[in-house]
Amino acid sequence: MRRPLFRAPFLLCSALLLSTGCESMKPRAVSPSDGTTATEQPDASIPPQASVPDAGVPDSGATATASPWQRARVGDRVEYAFSAHRGRPGADTGLGVAGHVALEVVAVQAPWAWLTVTFTDDQGKPLPHPRLSQPLVLPMRLEETQPRKEEHRGQRSTEQTTAAGRAWDARRFLDDRRPSDGPLQNRLYATEPGPLYLTHGLLDASTTLSGFGASGSQQLTLVSFRQGTDATGTVPVLDQAWGPGTWYDVRQDLSGTSSVRRVCLGAERGFLLRKELTGPTGDAPCTDLQDAEATPLEEALLNAVSEAISQPQQWPPVTAGTAPSRRETFSVAQHPIPAVVFEAPSGEGAERRVQVTTYATEPWGAALQGLAEEARFAPLADAIFRAPPKGKRVPEDGTALAGWGKWVIDGGK
Repeated sequence: MRRPLFRAPFLLCSALLLSTGCESMKPRAVSPSDGTTATEQPDASIPPQASVPDAGVPDSGATATASPWQRARVGDRVEYAFSAHRGRPGADTGLGVAGHVALEVVAVQAPWAWLTVTFTDDQGKPLPHPRLSQPLVLPMRLEETQPRKEEHRGQRSTEQTTAAGRAWDARRFLDDRRPSDGPLQNRLYATEPGPLYLTHGLLDASTTLSGFGASGSQQLTLVSFRQGTDATGTVPVLDQAWGPGTWYDVRQDLSGTSSVRRVCLGAERGFLLRKELTGPTGDAPCTDLQDAEATPLEEALLNAVSEAISQPQQWPPVTAGTAPSRRETFSVAQHPIPAVVFEAPSGEGAERRVQVTTYATEPWGAALQGLAEEARFAPLADAIFRAPPKGKRVPEDGTALAGWGKWVIDGGK
């Protein structure tokens, strides 16, 4: 699960993230395709290290040339239909979003393949949701810096199915954690991914929430694929990066202690990488992504849909009856950013406090070129001030975006 930009006890509550007026959308049914046959393997307690190897992910002992990423070609493409729904307690309707997401290789310059990630509605038009409205660029390293393998949990079965006009031998992984108030996760992978190597052979993925009042689901279903040519293509710039290839810094002032946290984002052979560093970071960012948190690309797509539906449908995010206190220019290093500021008072008497939260007015504006998508929709700054009856406010705790950049240079170097 993607971590938020700012972690502090004074973050805006989740109620701020849910706007009203969105149409309810029912989750799509989760079941094997008609005509499939399944062979159950009932040993659901097999530990992760003994699980079936990932479709399309070579074992750690495999040679580098065994990876289909080494044969990536411009025009390689997969497209999925997606849907997501969240119920609202006490309401007859919920929040929903649906459409298509496409991954396509647009350039190959060893050791990189450059992908675009595009979310659209069913007619191919841009989605109104701010988190899904823009095409994103994703540089993917063709080589691996260390062996990575996704591990599937739960009940396993094999089956034959049809998807995107083709028959596939497939493996299904069903992980039901509902008895312990967890989700139901259903994943279907092609045994031999072939042209679906971009997503490790994924044919269908769904997650159904359960427990603690949770209600909702999200799903990806393969609708088409295409194999490309041998052309090298034109490397795109990283002005609108999904995340890999970039870094950003967050200044943290907590309990009287100041520090800087750097987030480094990368990708290799179908995995998105995320690593956090605290302390002196030097002038050479993200030189080492060893031991980074790794998320399979297909799971990152599912997470993106889930996060979008759980966050504001409008921008800047506001709660009912709350209006921006003011507009100003917020400076991050050499970047002047048009911003909107919200103030929320709390407490009484000598214990009065004010939470001051600053957002970029345009999360996709030119002022944020090169910033990772996950940081564009987090507050530029979020701070708590003590507000005595007389005198100036006194800062207590706070976090703020302190800088960002690219560590993969445009051109793949």
